[in-house]
Amino acid sequence: MNYFVIGYYALLIGASCLAAYYSVRSAFLLLFSLTLVSFIVGIVGGESALWTITICAGILALCIGTAYAFREFLVIVLWGEGSKAIKTAPLTATFGLFVIMTYAIAGIFAPIIAPYGEAEVIAGAFAPADENMLLGADQLGRDLFSRLVFGARNTVGIALLATTFAFVLGALAGLIAATLGGFFDNLMSRVVDVIMSVPSLIFALLLLSIMGTNAFVLIFIIAIIYAPRVFRLTRAVAGNVVVMDYIEAARLRGEGLWYLIRREILPNSTAPLIAEFGLEFCFVFLLVAGLSFLGLGIQPPTADWGSMVRENATLISFGEITPLFPAGAIALLTVAVNFVVDWMLFRSSGLKG
Repeated sequence: MNYFVIGYYALLIGASCLAAYYSVRSAFLLLFSLTLVSFIVGIVGGESALWTITICAGILALCIGTAYAFREFLVIVLWGEGSKAIKTAPLTATFGLFVIMTYAIAGIFAPIIAPYGEAEVIAGAFAPADENMLLGADQLGRDLFSRLVFGARNTVGIALLATTFAFVLGALAGLIAATLGGFFDNLMSRVVDVIMSVPSLIFALLLLSIMGTNAFVLIFIIAIIYAPRVFRLTRAVAGNVVVMDYIEAARLRGEGLWYLIRREILPNSTAPLIAEFGLEFCFVFLLVAGLSFLGLGIQPPTADWGSMVRENATLISFGEITPLFPAGAIALLTVAVNFVVDWMLFRSSGLKG
């Protein structure tokens, strides 16, 4: 048993005793549970397992510290209701906002941040990382870090455009259907049922094989696939608003369809629709990455995280973690958006923490 193992257990036990002495129940339960788990893991896996736990705990502490610091920063720079909302936001939500902001900066300023072009060949195939290439090279000798940065613009940008297009189509149709009712409502509902009866990935593969694979077609097809989901939610939310007395009063005043939608129904349906936008973005983002992985999404030489995973997948057989970087970028953004959406759903529900 070396000094690291002794110091590891001494630190955990000492921190647990301090938490118990100062009656910090949650911290004590967490630290002492980690101590018990470390005893078992240490016996089974040895020192390497304890190092893994230490690294994971350090990464978790770094994420918590980043989220806390970013929340305090937003409280200072924002004002009014925005500052009050952020001040009571959980650390998971502020961590998600920090990740989203980081991805947005990377996408917007990709040509400035990336040291090389997304299609520029600068080394041999699968060259290791060095002082010029932070993550090494891909199968054609292109800088992986540069392609990862440009992928934030391409993958996230196309997913955002497709989600916006789908949301506009679905929300508009849902609002009109809930307001008009009757034949239009029944017709749109049947069309939506037909589209949703086909699995989204199969539907996308079928349409892409027929219409071809370019960015505009990809955005259009994804919007058609996911607009029905938005339609159903919007119709359900707007349907609860349409039966209210103030809507009936507006109709008796002679207000038209667009006035009712714009001034009465939409303002009272905004909160769940904003949360749904975040959820739809996650689904669309994963679909874009999946299609690119299959070779039917964003086409080379344009950098895309899904295609980067496919192109460098052979390195996994040799113990290299290079393909995990674009996969980790996909997973991190998905988790971050879900953190923010959970917070927004909590706020829109009217619950008090």
